[in-house]
This record gives sequence, C-alpha cells and structure tokens, in this order.
Amino acid sequence: MVLPFFGKKPSSGTSTAGVRGAGAGRDAGAQQPVAPPAELSTLDFTAGDASHALARCAGLVEVQEMDAGVGAAYEEAAVLYANGGVGDAEKVLNAVLDDPSGNAGEGLWMMLLDLYKLTGQRQRFESRVLDYATRFERSPPPWEDLSSQAARPRGDVAPLINLSGNLNGQAAPQFQQIGIIGRKSGTIRIDLTRLRSVDDDGCKLFLQLLQSLAADRVKVSVLKCSQLVNMLEGQVSAGRAENREAWLLMLEMLQYTGEEERFEQFAVDYAITFEESPPSWAPKVQEAMSASDAGATEEKVRDGFRLEGEITGSQGESIRKLAAYAAERQSVDVDCAQLRRMDFVSAGTLFNILATLQAQGKLVVLHKVNAMVAALLRVMGVDQVAQVMLRN
Repeated sequence: MVLPFFGKKPSSGTSTAGVRGAGAGRDAGAQQPVAPPAELSTLDFTAGDASHALARCAGLVEVQEMDAGVGAAYEEAAVLYANGGVGDAEKVLNAVLDDPSGNAGEGLWMMLLDLYKLTGQRQRFESRVLDYATRFERSPPPWEDLSSQAARPRGDVAPLINLSGNLNGQAAPQFQQIGIIGRKSGTIRIDLTRLRSVDDDGCKLFLQLLQSLAADRVKVSVLKCSQLVNMLEGQVSAGRAENREAWLLMLEMLQYTGEEERFEQFAVDYAITFEESPPSWAPKVQEAMSASDAGATEEKVRDGFRLEGEITGSQGESIRKLAAYAAERQSVDVDCAQLRRMDFVSAGTLFNILATLQAQGKLVVLHKVNAMVAALLRVMGVDQVAQVMLRN
C-alpha cells in the first residue's frame, strides 16, 4: 500500500503542522505544486540541526493538511524515533491515541504498533492491538519481531532442523527451541529424513508447532514429509477411534505434499471414525520450499538494492551507493524490510539522491517500509520523489 495520509483534514482556518508549500494561506483543499525535481535535488540536509534543515524545505515541499494536534504528534514521534528517542516517541503516540477528544487516524496506530515490533515489545503490542481492532472493527496486524535481535543476516538461507530417532512427548523442550528459531528467522526448514517413529504425544507436539508457526506467519518447509505420511498411515485405522493426533498430523502432512485426492480420502475416514469434521484442505506447497528454492529466493533478494539496520549520519554509505546502483536502471526497487531506523540527516541525504533520480526520469520504489520510518520520510518529502510502500 502507498504511504497513507495521517490524521484528519481540518476545516478552513485550522493551522497546519509540518512543512508546507508557499501557498499556506490558500484554501485547505488546495494542492500546491511541487517544485521541479532539479530544484529539489539541490537541497542540502547535511548541515544544521533538524529544525533548520526542515525550515529550508519551506516553499518546496508540501505535506497535506491535517488536524494540528494530530499532525504535530506524528511528526514529533517520527523525529524522536529517528533520533533514537524510542521511549519519548512512544509517550507522544500513546498520549494522542488515548485522548478521547482526538481524531487519531489509522496511521498513528500503525506507527505505535510498528514501534513495538521494532523494539521487540510483544506484550505491549498485544495489549494495544486489541484497542486497534476495537477502534477500526477489523482484524489487527499480526505480531512480528522486527528488533535487531530478530533480524536475520543478509544471505543466510532458512535454518535447517533435523528431526531424528523417536518422536514422543519428551521432545517438548526441543520443539520450543525450534519455535524460537523459526520466529527469529521468519522461515525454517524441518527435515524428517532421519525420523524413525512417532507416537501420539509426538504427533501432537509437532502439529502444535506447525500451527503456532503458521499463526506467526513463519514460512515452513517440511522435507521428506511423504515418509512421515507413510509411517502414520500404518498407525491409523478407519472406524477405530484411536491415535487421533496421528490422524491430524497425517492430514497436515498431506497438505505439504499437495496430495489432495489422498487427503480427501483420509479426511472422510477421519470424519466417520471420530464423528467430527476433519480439517479443511489448505495446500502448503508454496510454503514448503526446498533448500535450493530458499537459496534461489535469497539470490533474487541480493539482485535488488537493500537498506537495512539503523542508518545514521555516520553510517549512511548505503544510501549514497543507491545513486551508483540506479545509474544504469530506469526502475529501482529498494527492499526496506530490514530497515529499522533512519535518522534525520540520512533521510535528507536520501531525499537528495531520490530527487536527482526523479529528475533523470527514474522510478524508485521503497518496499516494506515500517510505519515509523515512513512517517519520517513523509516529513522530509521523500514520498514526493519516490513511491513509499508500507509493510503489510
């Protein structure tokens, strides 16, 4: 989705927070044209403090008008976070969201929820996400740990876990560790080649792990799952209400192998045996990547340009490399999925480069930008010279 507008547009006469065009005194709905890219590219954000740099944009970049209090809050939170003030940014966002007389839109909520993801605060996220669901009457965004501890180094393939020997109830601690590894990396491969036997307790643990990872949107690849299906088939019998967990795990594995006809056959037997509805067919073939598929995916990512980690004035070399990367390309996709924070000076440098590329007729799209960084980019007018796409 394209970077959304934050807050509520005021009635005529309401003051506007943030950077606006020279036509600030015009009607609230008027759109002031942006100066030609060639002029924008001459802006210099590398000197002076944040307020001075922002003031120099006046007359060149316009931010759509919004409620003064809400607009000020989103800008303040964005700049505070950019400067490393996580706690202060959180206080600003909570204050405006908890104000019963306020008009905070979905954008501010997404900023707070992403802030919790970026700092690994799952408990606070879970508490606030319920308020979000109530406020907007829709399914809330899922939890995803975007903190530095959870970031997966570039070029790593999905972690590979081997299940071997006899799988039973005593494997609970091992499954807990597998879950932790999967959630940290965002993807995991589970190899069943060396698995020799599995009892009902082991089936239950494995099934719970797969369901838990799916709920957290972790991509799971199960290798040699046909071997486990054949093993479980010998442990179940239609009409004999025993080994229920083995039935359920077998049906789950068939969704990874993509054998729909076989799945439907066992689903009918399950329904007759246990007198209850079986799981629905939901193939997981696309999620079950092989090791070679995972490697190919990583190679494809490396072929693009990536901004990641925390980019500050002293570590902005990756931004400057963008100009060289785009030199021979008309369309540039920038992966920002692992970009956690960018400071004010770096955002200014990015604006300069993107404005120059726009003047050259190049299209740059920043993909999977978190809401906190996206808010800063909007304050700096980056969304005027490139497309900014938020994380899902």
